[in-house]
Amino acid sequence: MESMNTDGNGDEAVPGNSPDESGGEAAPAKKAALLGPKRLIPIVLITLVLLWIVWTILGFLDDRSAKKTADQGAKTTAAEQSHDGGTGSAPLAVKTPSHAPKSTGQAASHDTAKSAADDASHAAPKSGETHGSKVAVPTHAPVMDAGNGSAFVAACIKPLDHELNGRFWGWRPNDILNVTDNVNNFQLGVLEVTRRTSVALAENLSRTRSTEAYVPALEAAMNCFMIHPRQYWFPTAESKYQEGIDDIKTYIKMLNNGEARFYKRVDNLVPLFRAFESMLGSCDENLVKNQGDLSTFKADNYFYYSRGVAAAMQTILEGVSAEFNEMMVSIQGADVLHHAITSLEHAAHMEPWIVFEGSPDGFIANHRSNMAAHISHARFYLAVLNQVMTGSIPPG
Repeated sequence: MESMNTDGNGDEAVPGNSPDESGGEAAPAKKAALLGPKRLIPIVLITLVLLWIVWTILGFLDDRSAKKTADQGAKTTAAEQSHDGGTGSAPLAVKTPSHAPKSTGQAASHDTAKSAADDASHAAPKSGETHGSKVAVPTHAPVMDAGNGSAFVAACIKPLDHELNGRFWGWRPNDILNVTDNVNNFQLGVLEVTRRTSVALAENLSRTRSTEAYVPALEAAMNCFMIHPRQYWFPTAESKYQEGIDDIKTYIKMLNNGEARFYKRVDNLVPLFRAFESMLGSCDENLVKNQGDLSTFKADNYFYYSRGVAAAMQTILEGVSAEFNEMMVSIQGADVLHHAITSLEHAAHMEPWIVFEGSPDGFIANHRSNMAAHISHARFYLAVLNQVMTGSIPPG
């Protein structure tokens, strides 16, 4: 027999499923709300995990497509330079020499370089004329006229300019939602190469040792590139880097107008090559230490940073090859420079789906070790060039 609860007055309390006055049964008690506190937390966690997966996929696809985008842009666009000739400006399209040496003999190489220089001078439009033809150039190769230093200077800022303005989502190390760490480390490698190059450009290549004042635009650019890459506000890192790129573009205009100098001396290249050699040595050490013992998340940080260093350094050394070709041929260093660029190109084009940290003698690949092979080769060739340029060993 069903027991009934009573209140203080002895009246019977109405049970939850008792019939109402109309004789029908009342609706059953409602269950807990769907978005109650206990269910809301798992839903939020699942949503965050899904967002992280989407961001990771976008960053991965963007990293793999960045090179294709840059290649297409290099083939379909040409840089324009402003020349104050009294009648206006005209686009300049000239043939940029490849980093591969044309000939193995010194005399033949000299003749080829001279012929290329003559072709470039004929290709340049005269005042008031427009040269509408386009030429194919190598990946990341500078498209400005070779001869007054502008090709090299343009190559110095091209990698960082692409990371700021050519890559989807732009500069990422200072993002609040930081989920694309592979791209972030790649960009940090590009930035470090740009910093070292800007110092060599301001202190050595644009002045005659310590007897000439700094070019204000280059000094300002050098300082802009030194801001912390994760600076989020007041000012942002990307705004200062863009300011530095604009300052170097100002220097390019000064070169074209004859208001600044660029000194193509062997000893002016030595500080730059030494800085590059030192950077590659640091990358090499991070790539080979504790082989097989690091976590995948730590290993891929070293991998992508080194890849960014290689990509930026390849572009800049191609600019060196364009501007200093005759000098490299004269010291028989064109072949060595070509090998250094090729090694960096191999490193920059390593694109594994996942960076594995396998044992050196195991079945799974160790991508850090594979990257270290190319970085070590490039470092060796730069060391040889440094020895040749400083006179430690005789040329040839």
